[in-house]
Order: sequence, then C-alpha cells, then structure tokens
Amino acid sequence: MNFCDCNYSKMEYTFVVNLDLKLLHVLNTLFEEHSVTSAARRLNLSQSAVSKHLARLRDIFEDPLFERTGQGLKPTPRAIELLPQLRQLLSQFDQFTRPKAFEPEVSDRNFRIDLLNTAYSLTFPHFMPNLLSTAPNIRLLTQTWEPHSLDKLLKCEIDLGIACRELDQRSPLHMRFIPDDLNQTTLIREHSLCLVREDHPALNETWDLKSFLHYRHIQVIMGGLDQWLLDEVLTEQNIYRDIAIEMPDFYCAMSLCEQSDLVLCAPARHANQMASHFKLRTLPMPIDFESGAYVLLWHKHFEQDSGHKWLRDLIINNVNEVETKRS
Repeated sequence: MNFCDCNYSKMEYTFVVNLDLKLLHVLNTLFEEHSVTSAARRLNLSQSAVSKHLARLRDIFEDPLFERTGQGLKPTPRAIELLPQLRQLLSQFDQFTRPKAFEPEVSDRNFRIDLLNTAYSLTFPHFMPNLLSTAPNIRLLTQTWEPHSLDKLLKCEIDLGIACRELDQRSPLHMRFIPDDLNQTTLIREHSLCLVREDHPALNETWDLKSFLHYRHIQVIMGGLDQWLLDEVLTEQNIYRDIAIEMPDFYCAMSLCEQSDLVLCAPARHANQMASHFKLRTLPMPIDFESGAYVLLWHKHFEQDSGHKWLRDLIINNVNEVETKRS
C-alpha cells in the first residue's frame, strides 16, 4: 500500500475506520517508548488503560505484538511488519485533521528525522535554540541514517533526512541519483582530510599517495556504507587502502587513531570540531576528488504542508546563516 498517495482499497478503508484511532496512537507510542509505564506517562493515561488498549490490539491483530525483556518491550515480527503502515496511517490522519495554518507556539507535532551521526553537531546546535523558544511543545524523533532511510523517506515514514551526497560524477551517491519523488537542498559543503597521532612517523615524511597507502587505515562505516568515494576513486586506478579495522563512529575511531599508527580519513568539519578532544594532527587528502555535501531531503508529499515547511525553513535558514558567516 502506498499511503503517501492515499490509495486505500474499500477493505483497507473499512478496517481503518473500525480500528479506534486511539489504539493506533497507543501502539505507536509503545514502539517508541518500549514501556507501558513510559507510554502511559506520555499519553497522559494510566498504566491500566494502556495495558487494556494493548490487550485489545493483541486481539485485533491476533498477535502478542510485544514481549517483555530485560531491556523493555520487544516488538514481535508481526508488530515490526505493521510498523511502516502504522506510521503512514497516522501521518495521513494527522494531515487530514491538521489546521491549514501552522502555529508553532501551540503545536505539539512530532517530526521524524533520520540523519548521519556527523550531521548532529553541524546542524542541530544552529536551529534547536530557535525551535525550543518558538515551538516549545514540538518533539523531534531522530534516528541514525542508514541505507533503508531513503526508503523510509520515499514511503513518508519519516519527515526529513540529512545525508551525505557527492558532487563528484564518479560517485554512486552523486546528487543526480536522488529519487525524483524527493526534494532536497544543500545545507553544508564538505571535504575530507586525514588524521594521524601527534608523533606519527608520517609527519616526518613527504605526505603523498605513496605514504598514504604505506600505512594501515581505520574505516568508519557511516550511514551503513562500507566504502567512501575515496575508495571508488582509488579502485579506478586499481589501488586499495589497507583497512585494519572498521568502526561504527568517528569518536571511537579518533580515540584509536590517537593511540596507534593507523590513518583515519574523516569529514573535515566534523574532524575539526572533535580535534580539541584528541592529540591528533591533520593532513590533506593525497588524491583529488570533488567535495560532497550534507543535504536535507524530504518527500514531495510534504511540500505544501505548512508545519513541515516551517521546520524545513527553520533548519535551512539557521544552518545557512552560520555557513554564510563562516565563508
């Protein structure tokens, strides 16, 4: 079902109407909180009421939906299967009942954003203070950008994405490959650099491609991608880096880089922000390729949504203001 296009069959429509909308909100909140107690607090209901709603949901879907574990409520496979359609349904109902004019000062709307870990410190500090002061009841639900985040955008399961896209024509992540159903705007231009520990032997050598390839490397898996544009460019020349270890985030990678002779390639903005926490030196990338960018992505379905446009403009204007001052 494509809920972005509101193409409900008669059977699907009847099921939606017969299913209490309150139950759908309870189910979605249980997904987010993983706890009856936390869900009850957020919904302003008693724990008993939430438990009764959950029991009714279990009857309707003929599935336990959640199992108790030491880490809280764990969704069953059936519940996980329902989640995308649930969120699409709630999004459609939300837009159907939402007033045409958006008033941020009284809105309690939730916005879902998937973004790269490196994008948090480069964007959120610039627009969140404004958001908190003008829209105190709005809630942002963020998750780390992964390959399936693009599919979530296309299905309208999330409102926005902040991802890296390349301007180099050789990259499979080039801007031209952004799906036609998505709109996008560039927030920040970015390039890469190399990091080594303060007393690294490479600092006493000529830094070129030969020395770059002489040392082993740390590879950070960013956004679920295990290969950078750098590696694509090297592969064209039948050249490969010696990756000693793959790591999930740059903070851990920088800590290891500080304690070893490993070389770390990193986005320059994020690396420069983190540099004060580690005894590291920066070196230029010894191979030429065009810089990339952090881009804000959203489905065209939300283009005329006044609340969505308000948040987009808030992010774009505040980040662009900082970028203009910096340039």
